[in-house]
Amino acid sequence: MNKQMIALLAAGFLIVGGAVGASRPGDQDSPWIELVGEDELGAWKAPHGQWRIGGDAQPNPKDPQRLIATAGRGVIVNGPTGKTTNLFTSRDFGDIEAHFEFLIPKGSNSGVKLEGLYEIQIIDSHAKTKLDGADCGGIYPRAEMLPRYHHTDQGVPPRVNAARPAGEWQTLDIVFRAPRFDSQGNKTRDARFERVVLNDKVIHENVDVKYPTGHYYHMKERPRGPIMLQADHGPVAFRKLRVRELSPATTN
Repeated sequence: MNKQMIALLAAGFLIVGGAVGASRPGDQDSPWIELVGEDELGAWKAPHGQWRIGGDAQPNPKDPQRLIATAGRGVIVNGPTGKTTNLFTSRDFGDIEAHFEFLIPKGSNSGVKLEGLYEIQIIDSHAKTKLDGADCGGIYPRAEMLPRYHHTDQGVPPRVNAARPAGEWQTLDIVFRAPRFDSQGNKTRDARFERVVLNDKVIHENVDVKYPTGHYYHMKERPRGPIMLQADHGPVAFRKLRVRELSPATTN
């Protein structure tokens, strides 16, 4: 290794494919944990509702607002009606790097929640020009349930509209830092979305989240919690879900 490469590595950069790129946050941390592996629902708490397993998913040609699953394994789809039980991982996580691949049909709505509390929205918003936190990739707004469900702020919109058209597979990569607490349980640092990338475009960097999102904003925060896949708002399919914990040494 020459002196230039050593200097780049020392500064936190790597040579990748002949170009200089920032080193990934999880490069030196724990191995990836596959959340949809050979036993597709094995990493998720029961009950699993009507989630089903397939080899791929696509919009139903007879009803473009529904999904159909093809034969095979590796993809999970939230049931024939497109609404079923939300999935929660059996394992709790704190600081993590996570990768999701998802597909939604026309008009659908889903999301992924870190620690079950902090949501990155998944929704069919490819054509929108003015964005808020309720659009695809947004950090979801706070909300109240009564007298009817309504947002109480705008959330945090993605920097750009990186959403693909409904019916296409999309990728979501997240580096998340859990909130910190002192020995008495008092919060000393907010949760943070350190980096969120939707379809290879950076849409959030170093965004502190003072409260849980949606109507969960009043719930007690914690240092660790499960990952949630939202399944009760509309059809969605997921594949290649994986996560790895980030060591305290990488926390800033």
